[in-house]
Amino acid sequence: MHENYINGEWVGAGEVNRNLNPSDTRDVVGEYARGDDAQARQAIDAASDALETWATWTSEARADALDRIGDRILADKERLGELLAREEGKALAESIGEVTRAGRVFKFFAGEAIRFGGEFLPSVRPGVSVEVSREPVGVVGIITPWNFPIAIPAWKIAPALAYGNSVVFKPADLVPGCAWALASIVDEVGGLPKGVFNLVMGPGSKVGNALVTSPKVDAITFTGSSDTGRRIAAECAVRGAKFQLEMGGKNPLVVLDDADLELAVSTAINGAFFSTGQRCTSSSRLIVEKGIHDRFVERMREATQALTVGNALHPDTQIGPVASQAQLDQDLSYIEAAKRAGCRLEAGGERLSLETPGYYLTPALFSQTRNDMPINREEVFGPVATVIEADDYEHALALANDTVYGLSSGICTQSLARATHFKRHSSAGMVMVNLPTAGVDYHVPFGGRKGSSHGPREQGSYAKEFFTNVKTSYTLAQGV
Repeated sequence: MHENYINGEWVGAGEVNRNLNPSDTRDVVGEYARGDDAQARQAIDAASDALETWATWTSEARADALDRIGDRILADKERLGELLAREEGKALAESIGEVTRAGRVFKFFAGEAIRFGGEFLPSVRPGVSVEVSREPVGVVGIITPWNFPIAIPAWKIAPALAYGNSVVFKPADLVPGCAWALASIVDEVGGLPKGVFNLVMGPGSKVGNALVTSPKVDAITFTGSSDTGRRIAAECAVRGAKFQLEMGGKNPLVVLDDADLELAVSTAINGAFFSTGQRCTSSSRLIVEKGIHDRFVERMREATQALTVGNALHPDTQIGPVASQAQLDQDLSYIEAAKRAGCRLEAGGERLSLETPGYYLTPALFSQTRNDMPINREEVFGPVATVIEADDYEHALALANDTVYGLSSGICTQSLARATHFKRHSSAGMVMVNLPTAGVDYHVPFGGRKGSSHGPREQGSYAKEFFTNVKTSYTLAQGV
């Protein structure tokens, strides 16, 4: 059994999580410890005890540790990519790409560990100087989702460690394999003091709840569902803990009449269906101006039907399986509801039976939809995209912004004026022009508005806003 990692030791648990391959449900990826609230409290105590030691390490020593971790991840990207594809169902090429990103994130924050600093300012009062510095926020609870099982943990863990915090990491129950593999790399090459990094696999109702409610946990960074995010916010607010939430998305891609049709179709296909549509940044609403609407739908139908759905490990697979039976059931229920509502199914939406038993679903494309339908209001989180016809640019912009979410948005156009206006007036945290709404760089801020995000941005140098506290110190010069 793959055990939890607490205070520098591998620790077993009473329950076992059998990790199944969604491309072949006969394949058990591994058996992983399923910890409880007691183990979570042990990890929290270890992180609390180790905090002072780690926070006083030199920035160079912390940078070297992160750099070693990043190097090992990159060296093992093929093996880790295969593990990711087996346990989450992402196509192998995308899985290796995700692992590569995780390694790059650690190496980026190795540099940030040295670069981050403060300010030295004169006071408005004579003889007084002012120093503005940053200090670790403390013990950080990290709760991550199943859809990016190594990249999202990396972009939370790396900055937390870079800025001198200690960590208790709880991955999603569905994908313990990548989390355990990452923990083993930290253990083997990180050289961190005992207790600085801890992994507790287990259910959110026990492990996650212990993290969120513990008075020893100074901050919670969470990516997952909106409902869980709101509960975390309420708990943290009561006890004054810092919290950072990344939640849902219902992201629009606007296609204007002047768009390059082939570029628009490839952009929509990538954004809507790659990673099996299981991205919070997916282009789930395709808002198309009426002059290009019919041609766009026709080409999207052809392109969607041409996608290869299959085992994530097969080199020709473009769309892997849905991650679990529960997620597949949810996707299918939304598809059936859209049909009943009068939406036109242009392509896909069918469960597939292939050589290996898995959760295979052909990407679904709907036309003749309205923005007020549940299929366009609620996050499906699967390979399902809808087309909404817009009268003109102003109508398209209004439709794009008419959502409770505000993570990512995109526009396909050859007009610099329209692109510039859209970037300014889109109510999303990230805006793409002639690019998929999904797919972002690791060295710039990530996050949204409205119901999608709360708190400081993730990634890039902006990560320090969450993982550090600002201190202002005043000094009156005296003596020689």
